[in-house]
Amino acid sequence: MVKSSKFDAADYLKTPVAIAAYLTEALETNDPAYICTALDTVARAKGIGDIAKATGLSRESLYKTFKETAKPEFETVRKVMGSFGVKLVAEPIEEQKVA
Repeated sequence: MVKSSKFDAADYLKTPVAIAAYLTEALETNDPAYICTALDTVARAKGIGDIAKATGLSRESLYKTFKETAKPEFETVRKVMGSFGVKLVAEPIEEQKVA
């Protein structure tokens, strides 16, 4: 019998480049629940205790921040992303070409 394990993206988020790519894809969905799930995945990859130390936020606060129903404050998101080794960047929205 073949054994398989559940896929966990956290297992592959080892570098800031990988984390940035993963979070960029999540942010492009404009889905707040999915974005919170992505932040949670990266936090698990980095270690929630390490994120708490780096941000000055409690573990409990971070767990609440990453719930799918959460609406985290901008400063919290900025601190958390900084602890991941990435930053928020603005890009122009590509104009749709008219056919």
